[in-house]
Formats: sequence, structure tokens, C-alpha cells
Amino acid sequence: MYSDIPFWLSILMMAGGFAALAWSSDLFVDGAAKVAKALGISPFIIGMVIIGFGTSAPELCVSVMSGFSGHANLSLGNAYGSCIFNIAVILGVAVMIFPLVTRPAVTFVAGPGLAAICLFSMFILRDGSCSRTDAAVFLAVFAVLLPLYCWFDQKTKVSDKSRRKKKRAAIEPAKEEDSSIVVAVAKLVVGLSVLVGSSHILVWGAVDLATFFGVSDLVIGLTIVAAGTSLPELASAIASARRGEHEFVLGNIIGSNLFNMLAVVGLACVIAPVKSFSPYVLSRDLPLLTLLSLSILVFGVNRRHPRWPGAITRREAAVWLVVFGVYTVIMFLQETGRV
Repeated sequence: MYSDIPFWLSILMMAGGFAALAWSSDLFVDGAAKVAKALGISPFIIGMVIIGFGTSAPELCVSVMSGFSGHANLSLGNAYGSCIFNIAVILGVAVMIFPLVTRPAVTFVAGPGLAAICLFSMFILRDGSCSRTDAAVFLAVFAVLLPLYCWFDQKTKVSDKSRRKKKRAAIEPAKEEDSSIVVAVAKLVVGLSVLVGSSHILVWGAVDLATFFGVSDLVIGLTIVAAGTSLPELASAIASARRGEHEFVLGNIIGSNLFNMLAVVGLACVIAPVKSFSPYVLSRDLPLLTLLSLSILVFGVNRRHPRWPGAITRREAAVWLVVFGVYTVIMFLQETGRV
């Protein structure tokens, strides 16, 4: 998929990619926040559609190129590995920085919804392959679920949004130019472009290093490539958490996972159907992803008043990070034949 490059250039590309991500993430989140406020759209929808789908562009590109080059395990491993990384690591790190407030519309719909998609994926892929027909089904479900959930979220968003907006406008009446829609969109586009470009540079360097050490396609897809293509989500989530933009963080992860499981897998397999993939995808990776998706409900619900907003705490974030560590160890043990 990527051409061989010198060892020193791999290190340089990874360092440069990290630097570009750090700069562009703040710009991207700032632009997305201003777009949401200017258009009166729910921050969660902006996070899910623009940030979540936009930052999933690396997963889409890598999975499609993997399919073309005949690396089926890398293609699916990238998509599902990114989803696992998104919840266990990105949400975990974001919550460690700033505990997240969750709305009932997120905890009771989005989390279980992602879990249902995981179970649906296991059913479609149960024969160990993904044909063009299977891929078309994934794309059709994606086309139905996206507008449906956007509509539902707009109907259930917090009622005091307009009041907070008026109060903020009264306090900061002089910043009309900085908050203009043109400036906001420019920031969003530039930030997203640098995020995607720098992530590709990072993945290229990381894959070359992993290949140099003789790691299998599935391991590369589930770890190096999954983590590398999820770096835009990580950078955006950290920047959003620092700003207190709770719904951007959750919308980013939920939108990215929805896009990865349905659109990325669907488009990649429509272009290059997968005749066979590792059985560990069905026995290990998708079951774990199902449980992690359900954990958004378990951790985010307000147990005393389920209809009120809840919160995901640092203690619960630590559980996600520990689970990911254990999963990584088990994966390497299985792939090396030690268990």
C-alpha cells in the first residue's frame, strides 16, 4: 500500500505528522464550533457529521487502498480497530482531561445504536466474507440511519440553547468579524485538510516501521493503522475536551464509528470485495466493540434521574484504557500463536 522509505524518513514523517496534528486540531474544532453557533445546529450533529465523518477520511482512504492491494485483513482491521480505539482510547483520554456531560439522547440512542450495528455487522459477515451485496446493505443502512438520527437529535437537543446563545451574544457583541460564517468555514476546511494530510504522513511512516519488524496485516490494521488513522479524532477530541465542548467529543466518536462500520466497510468492499478475513474479527474484535458501545450507555446514564443529563468520569475512562491495554496484549498473544 505504501512504498518503502528509509528508516530515518519514517521517524521524521511521524514527528512532522504529530506537529501538524497539534496545530490543526485547535483550528478545526474552533471552526466547527463557530459553524454550529452560526447555523443554529446542535453541536452534537456538527461533531458527528462534520468532525466525525471528516476525520474518518483517513480510514476510508486506507481501507479502500488496502482492498485494492489485496490486504483484506488490513482493510477490515483498520475500520474496526479504529472504532475500538475511538471509544477505549480517544474517549478515555478526553474524559481524563475533562469529564464529559452526556444527554439522554446520546446515552439511550447512540450507544445502544452502535452496539446494534455491531451485532448487525456480525450477522452480515458471519460467513467470513464481505461481498458487494453485503457492502451495499451496509451503505443502505448508513443512508437511512444518518438523517434519521440527525432529525432525532435536533428534536431532543437541550431547550436552553437559544437562551445561552443570546446571553453570549450580549456579552460579546464586538466579535462579529471573528464569528462570521466565512471565517468559521475557512478554519474548518483548513483544519480538516491539515488533519487528514498529516494523518496520512503519520500512517505511512508507522506502517513502514511495522512492516520492517514483520508484523502481520491484521495486527497492523488493528493497531498501527487504526491508531494512526484515528489521530485526527484524537487530536480533535482533546482540543474539544480542553474547550469544554462535550457534545463535539461524543459526536466525533459516535459519528466516526457509524461512518467506519457502515460507510468505510461498505465502500471498501463495494470496490474490492473481501473473499475471506481472519476469524478473530468475528470472535474477538466485533464482540469487544459491541461491549464498548454499550458502555457509553452504562457510563453516561444518570442513574438517579435517567431523563436528566449524566456524566462520564475519569474512573470510567480508566476502565476503557485498561480494557484496551488487555485487548492489545490478548491480540498479540493470539496473532503470535501463544494462546
